[in-house]
Amino acid sequence: MSNGKTIYLLEQDKQRQQRLETVLTFIGERVSTLTSISSGAPLSDALCVIAGNGIDDLELHASENPAIPFICAAEQHQAALKRANVIGPIDDTVDYQELSRWLHYCHTYHRNLVQHHGSHNQKAGVLESMLVGQSDALQNIKRMVAQVSGSDANVLVLGESGTGKEVVARGIHQMSERKQGPFVPVNCGAIPGDLLESELFGHEKGAFTGAIGTRKGRFELAQGGTLFLDEIGDMPLAMQVKLLRVLQERTFERVGGAKSLKADVRVVAATHRHLETMINEGKFREDLYYRLNVFPIEVPSLRERQDDVPILLRELTARFKKEQGVGVRFTTEALDSLSKHHWPGNVRELTNLIERLTIMHPEQLVDVQDLPPKYQHVEHQPVAPDYPDELLEREALNSIFGDDDLEDETDVQTPVSSELTDDGVNLKDMLSELEIEMIRQALQKADGVVAKAAELLSMRRTTLVEKMKKYQIKQ
Repeated sequence: MSNGKTIYLLEQDKQRQQRLETVLTFIGERVSTLTSISSGAPLSDALCVIAGNGIDDLELHASENPAIPFICAAEQHQAALKRANVIGPIDDTVDYQELSRWLHYCHTYHRNLVQHHGSHNQKAGVLESMLVGQSDALQNIKRMVAQVSGSDANVLVLGESGTGKEVVARGIHQMSERKQGPFVPVNCGAIPGDLLESELFGHEKGAFTGAIGTRKGRFELAQGGTLFLDEIGDMPLAMQVKLLRVLQERTFERVGGAKSLKADVRVVAATHRHLETMINEGKFREDLYYRLNVFPIEVPSLRERQDDVPILLRELTARFKKEQGVGVRFTTEALDSLSKHHWPGNVRELTNLIERLTIMHPEQLVDVQDLPPKYQHVEHQPVAPDYPDELLEREALNSIFGDDDLEDETDVQTPVSSELTDDGVNLKDMLSELEIEMIRQALQKADGVVAKAAELLSMRRTTLVEKMKKYQIKQ
């Protein structure tokens, strides 16, 4: 019941000490008595400390050991109850129900303690790098992964497509004692039913047409490691029976073989389907469901953890930058807009969007108007750069010279020769004549409407008016 942890009992009253020790031992707890708490007291494996008569300054000891819950067992320690890790009290009658309630609180205290789950150790580092996000839903997933990784229990990962079920499975593998072994994924829905048995268990030479040699299956390849059965809901019923037998007996035979092989693997299955509904419809075996569903983990959709979207964006863009050598950044408004998206494709959709934006806007800052229309969920003002007149005029002239449709060749009268004579040329006058001719042509095409002529020349109306005054051009 104590899960290997010790209850340290501090009680100077011998009769009360014996009574407490008897009750605790009876309910299956490991008990050790101490005469006092000192800096050298072995409290690292403590479930709790029950402090009775004869201990001084419980509040100080509790503050020095914040990772350990204390149970107040004497009236003299009532003042210490203001400390978060001091609970109780228990009276002289040592009521079993009350004591059980406090011990359950102590177990819960350790279970929910961030430090207890090693958020600063190597295992938590693995989870933080694989399961990105700070939402309550994701933190709960991390706690469940940390809890189950230490065992060999079968795990069933549930969730919509694209939520990262394989990432959860890999996290379980990386935190388990089998992390040095292989992680072998199999997509049960991508392999035809008549080939799935050979894929999982292997086959002997000549077992069927085309079996030209002996081949190991995924169970053999995963020996000492983890076998990930993705989309288990798509497995044919006939294959479900054979898988159930392997999970029960931990042995299997290759197709066409008679030798039993040991299945030293940890099985993690995943599906986006509702297996209980499939059981009612006769499409999934109930006994296999309960064999796989020892420890279910339901991965939340991205819309259920919207607060994680900006964190995921930063992490995924950083990974893409590292892998592809090109990245993209987002404005605050763009991040706000993406956080409001429904994300039917979950994390997979988010990853695809980042890749698309990286291609369209490499190493640029992406704003709301740069996002595809369906991702624009906030009001935004399109940016329209204001270019200098000189640049606009230069571009307008370049556009006119390069536009064959502006005027047929027979109609265009080149105002000046494009060849440089021996006597040279006044370039300024030549460009002025050219500019005058282009303005006249634009006015002619626009039927004298200055605003329309300015559009043809890609310049402002006011700029065109000034040039018409300069060159004394009349409409």
